[in-house]
Amino acid sequence: MKTWHYALIVLLGGCCYGALSTFVKLAYTAGFTMAEVTGSQYLMGTLLIWIVALFSKKKKLTLAKIGKLLISGIPLGLTGLFYYQSLQSLSASLAVIFLFQFVWIGSLFEWFFYKKTPTIGKAVSIGILVIGSILAAGVITEGSGQMTWQGTVWGLLSALTYTTFIFLSSTVEKETPAVQKSALFATGGLVTVLLLVHPTALFHLPVLMGVAPYGLYLGLLGVALPPLLFTIGMPHIGPGLGTILTSSELPVAVILSSLVLTEHVSMSQWLGVALIFGGIVAGNIKISKTKMKSVSWERKSAS
Repeated sequence: MKTWHYALIVLLGGCCYGALSTFVKLAYTAGFTMAEVTGSQYLMGTLLIWIVALFSKKKKLTLAKIGKLLISGIPLGLTGLFYYQSLQSLSASLAVIFLFQFVWIGSLFEWFFYKKTPTIGKAVSIGILVIGSILAAGVITEGSGQMTWQGTVWGLLSALTYTTFIFLSSTVEKETPAVQKSALFATGGLVTVLLLVHPTALFHLPVLMGVAPYGLYLGLLGVALPPLLFTIGMPHIGPGLGTILTSSELPVAVILSSLVLTEHVSMSQWLGVALIFGGIVAGNIKISKTKMKSVSWERKSAS
């Protein structure tokens, strides 16, 4: 496939994440707890990806490699826990703004781990992103009344773990088949969730049957598909461009929260969303092209 095909795959992975917050809110409204929603999501998502893995190409892995992939799934599980915790005290459109901060956190990761100092263009882009985030969060028009410090902390933690997972999916065991790798990622995420929230209520059949429709939807779009799509696309475009493309989750989340939950999204918030993407495009279009050429050159050199 061409580079833009891999970029589109990563973009779709971001869209999947954007579709989660609205249905988590619906599950909360239906009376289910964070532990029940998160537990059912990771349980069903992991089952789905393993069913696909049974009929897909697999590679024999050492225990060390299996352990590395399972550990790399920990940020996937933590992202769900932190994000859904933030949704308990924040609106869906506001919680996703905090998750969206993974874009500039991704730039910091590149600076720290790859020694890539942000260019002036990228620094300007991050500045525009911050301004756009403030507008999109509705802080100017509605004040900070809808914000809580607990929700803010959980939201920022979800951005940090989301960035970590994006980076790991592009670097860990690149030669492992995508479906097999994603299944192990999901298993690591499931174990993390089970250990931290103990969703014992799922052992009661009425609770399991009630939350199952939400868990199936969230499991498909939050556990099964994103790791698979990121595993396929990230190694070919790199984590820097990858964090930019996964920002597709923001407009999807805001649109769904407006249409499904009928949450009010003001014109200034829509302007903030547009400003965020304008800043990303303006600051990264040249960097993206350079990154694609660099990844292509590295792959040729390796071969």
